[in-house]
Amino acid sequence: MINTTKINRIDKAFQEKKERLLSIYYTAGFPQLEDTVSIATALESAGADIIEIGMPFSDPVADGPTIQGSNKIALDNGMSIKKLFEQLKGIRDSVQLPIILMGYINPVVQYGVENFCKACQEIGIDGLILPDLPMQEYMEEYKTLFESYGLYNIFLITPQTSTARIREIDDNSKGFIYMVSSTSTTGAKTGISMEQETYFNRIKELDLNNPTLIGFGISNNTTFERACAYASGAIIGSAFIQVLSQKEPLEEGITTYIRSVKGNG
Repeated sequence: MINTTKINRIDKAFQEKKERLLSIYYTAGFPQLEDTVSIATALESAGADIIEIGMPFSDPVADGPTIQGSNKIALDNGMSIKKLFEQLKGIRDSVQLPIILMGYINPVVQYGVENFCKACQEIGIDGLILPDLPMQEYMEEYKTLFESYGLYNIFLITPQTSTARIREIDDNSKGFIYMVSSTSTTGAKTGISMEQETYFNRIKELDLNNPTLIGFGISNNTTFERACAYASGAIIGSAFIQVLSQKEPLEEGITTYIRSVKGNG
């Protein structure tokens, strides 16, 4: 079980850096099956702050075409949760950043929830993002188990989430809250609208206990900086998947992109 003397790396990241945190999502097993760990290593070297590794699923309904496409390629490459855990074994020898696994609850249940949590702890996974896991179900069925293995469950909020619901999520969260910038699928929009900024400002004024990161529609330095004006940082997914789709050497492309987003390219 969890060693309670160890601080979760997600908490440590937000303690050490109060603003402008950059979390990067990518799909395990994309573009090539064995790229998972080398991408994580390159992200740490390039200056990312948090790593989100997507567990590919055959029906990623919350994701736009870019991430859907990466899921299909990864599955065609032979990626599975079992394979992912095999790849990540020993990753803590080279990567110290917080690592979050993101995906859908169905494959986790099929793998066996406790077996999944145990494997996460053995590898050094810090948290999970499972967008289709309702909070009530999490609280009733999974919270105790996740926490016993040291896993933070990260909740999402949207512009349609009520203030009361946001307060409830905040009260039951650890790590950070994922602010979805719009109700569209990932990668469906680029840029940040005035309507979105009104939403960001509303959340900022709530003065939540947990830090927030803004995702969906963040792709470059301009959108990153605007998101950081309202939150502790931002999450990039679809735009990074597009970087991985390019033909240039992975490490070079990752380094150039991360530095350009952070404004030191």
